[in-house]
Amino acid sequence: MKLRTQLKLEKSGLQIEHSDKILTIGSCFAENIAEYFRYFRFNIFGNPFGVLFNPASIYNSIKLAVYKKEFTKEDLIFDQSEYHSFYHHSDFSHHDENECLNKINNSIIETNEFIKNTALIIITLGTAFVYKHLEKDIIVSNCHKIPQKEFSRFCLTIEETVGKLSEIIKLVSSLNTKISILFTVSPVRHWKDGAVDNQISKSTLLLAVNEIVNSNNNCFYFPSYEIMMDELRDYRFYAEDMLHPNKIATDYIWEKFNEVHLSENSLRLMNEIKKITQARNHKARNIKSEKHQEFLKTNIALIEKLEMGNPHLDLSEDKEYFNNQLT
Repeated sequence: MKLRTQLKLEKSGLQIEHSDKILTIGSCFAENIAEYFRYFRFNIFGNPFGVLFNPASIYNSIKLAVYKKEFTKEDLIFDQSEYHSFYHHSDFSHHDENECLNKINNSIIETNEFIKNTALIIITLGTAFVYKHLEKDIIVSNCHKIPQKEFSRFCLTIEETVGKLSEIIKLVSSLNTKISILFTVSPVRHWKDGAVDNQISKSTLLLAVNEIVNSNNNCFYFPSYEIMMDELRDYRFYAEDMLHPNKIATDYIWEKFNEVHLSENSLRLMNEIKKITQARNHKARNIKSEKHQEFLKTNIALIEKLEMGNPHLDLSEDKEYFNNQLT
């Protein structure tokens, strides 16, 4: 007896190695995926502009990075005692104008350099709904709690979404002709859009991505949305808000991602790296004890062995962590 439906997933033509640089950009689900990559010590740069939900905001952000836009005070708004950028998450907001600009401009330069050398961009799309600031006539990435009357809200059409995604591909390819792009649609439901509009929005994203993947050899799709909706449809796989996947669900989706997109070599490395990350999370009662000192030496030896066989692997922070506890 089958008690749930399961997706039949095959190994993708896109295989990720530990030597690859990876950029994630998009919704909060992009941040979830980035955390798994960090845990297994991939070279990951996660959401450099903060959380971005819609294709237009992602396009705007990548455009700023590719053309190395330098923000000045004229590009900021001041509200609730802080300076903000309509193109950035509130993580970039600051009560000091120069601090805000420095964070923004440094991120743009860093993102530009990373795109030039990255093997893969993972783009997670959350919604097709956008907010346009009426006075500035721009689609914003974040409203920063400014009164809703200052914005218009509408859903991008399939054609508009395809257009934004196509421009993203052109932009990143202008800096890096060898880049691959992996699209996924966030399994998080945007309930503020309403049940019907949420479905229309997700359908718009899915249809647009399907068109893009079918017409670009360097573009791929991973079905995180479908895994959540079909394999994990029970509410026991959701957080308390009944909208976001819980840890069990994200772990499951990550496992499926591994099966589809990670090379056999990466999977083997992950088994060894997991020992190191688990050891770092271990809280010793007495770090000067003989047993703990042996524990430290064992992990340092494992790190040195992995580094020798995998020169691209950066475990320097882990090595320093264990070395600092040696007596």
